[in-house]
Amino acid sequence: MTAHDIDLAALGRYDTPTICNALLAVAPEAARHSTKAMLHCARPGLPPMVGYARTTLYRTQAPGGLDAEGERAQDLDWFDYVARGPAPRIVMVQDADTPHAASNALFGEVMSFMHSALGCIGLVTNGAVRDVAGMAEGFQVLCGGIAPNRADYHRAAFDCEVNVAGLYARTDTLIHADVNGAVAVPPALVPQILEAAAAITAKEQAIIDFCRDPAVTVESFKRFWREG
Repeated sequence: MTAHDIDLAALGRYDTPTICNALLAVAPEAARHSTKAMLHCARPGLPPMVGYARTTLYRTQAPGGLDAEGERAQDLDWFDYVARGPAPRIVMVQDADTPHAASNALFGEVMSFMHSALGCIGLVTNGAVRDVAGMAEGFQVLCGGIAPNRADYHRAAFDCEVNVAGLYARTDTLIHADVNGAVAVPPALVPQILEAAAAITAKEQAIIDFCRDPAVTVESFKRFWREG
């Protein structure tokens, strides 16, 4: 299955926990590929985002070894990398300086506009961000924290495997993320995932609707549960 065959809009109609539940139903091993540590959702009012990973590893406790010319050349290579491949894209940034990750911001307002212009719809990072209120419209952010100062940071590598809050990702890993966290979605399983997500949603809604009835009793609930 190619990127053009995947119905990203259909995936985006479900929240990330529902996608995780669907993965548990169709591919339990794949369901483990989600964030484990808590991430803050900087913009909880935005809908789920679905896109292809663009990965980079940052160090945030010391300056890098490149001079200004070298940093600019690396930036230009990074921009080319981010803009290539299937869209939309999600920036996956690992702050490698644990236990100090999320102490210095590595992404902010200007970076959100730059990456939005390059086809990215959001960021998932265990690091910190800043300037949340001024970020590009519709640009979602899951982060390890919020900090005012960028201090010393540098991009140590990109187009590499990253571990963001327990979720491992490589270039073009399909990511589904919302206020609850993020999960990697196997592209070949998207049709089965969507089918399972629809069934799970219908079943959950039936339970919710039943529980909303003020006439529910323990016995009626037990009977409903047995018949379900």
